[in-house]
Amino acid sequence: MIRLCFALTLAALPVFASEDIADQYPNSMLYSKPVEVIPGVFSAIGATAPPTYENAGHNNNLSFIVTGDGVVVINSGGSYQLAKALHDEIKVVTDQPVKLVFNENGQGHAMLGNTYWAEQGVKVVAQTEGEEAFEEGGPGSLRAAQASLKERADGTELTPPTETFVDEYIVDMGDFQIEALHLGPSHSPGDIVIWLPEQSLVIAGDIAFHERLLPIFPYSLTADWLDTWDGPFEALNATYVIPGHGHPTNMAQVRRYTKGYLEYLRGKIGAHIDSGGSLADAYYVDQSPYAKLDTFEELATKNAGRVFEQMEFE
Repeated sequence: MIRLCFALTLAALPVFASEDIADQYPNSMLYSKPVEVIPGVFSAIGATAPPTYENAGHNNNLSFIVTGDGVVVINSGGSYQLAKALHDEIKVVTDQPVKLVFNENGQGHAMLGNTYWAEQGVKVVAQTEGEEAFEEGGPGSLRAAQASLKERADGTELTPPTETFVDEYIVDMGDFQIEALHLGPSHSPGDIVIWLPEQSLVIAGDIAFHERLLPIFPYSLTADWLDTWDGPFEALNATYVIPGHGHPTNMAQVRRYTKGYLEYLRGKIGAHIDSGGSLADAYYVDQSPYAKLDTFEELATKNAGRVFEQMEFE
């Protein structure tokens, strides 16, 4: 039954990525209306594009689990108003109260909506490194949101998580066992996945990409990311994957466009370094196999430069 629901959900979703579509759900601050991926698990799929006024900063996936004894939300969203819009949609689906919010990492799109949930008296949980990253980078994220979203950022303030954990945070609620896991370094400090072992579904956050090119930041250590992928992430053996960005999919797809891309780019940069190539030329190594992905134009050259800077000293 779960497999059938997932297949029908995928069939109902657009078969294209959405970098060039400004807004798919004009009656809401959300970029798209939440869809039920498997029974009880919903996700509002964000734009596979940078945050803009038109998409209201909703460029990541905001998910929630209706457990039968309350609702668990994954990501508070990139603003106060996005968090409220998600809550409005939850109330359409169920009268169960939201009892818990997880921040998938310390980035603005995961945490800037915390103020709304704090006002509702909801516990907000993050991994310790994510909290530290938000403490350091939150003011910059808030300024960026206010500049791009304008009045759509009204009400957004810096509110840290109310509770943190190091390795795992496990909750039994209603019909679900929900495991928040820090599997190791990957995309950004404090990255966690939400693992539903009985449903074999992982809400993977920014460890996994497939419709847009993944971004490599100065703190995204690609060798460590691959180690985390090949070890504990693959060991989950998930049937269903809700990535941090893009539509629900499976392990084969995120493996191809995350692990595959990281290995491909490291291979190109490694060969470039071995041949005596410079940083200036590294920006232009061939990444054409991934050129169809959204945000390729924005990120490909930056990614190449950052991988060069990492591998030069490995």
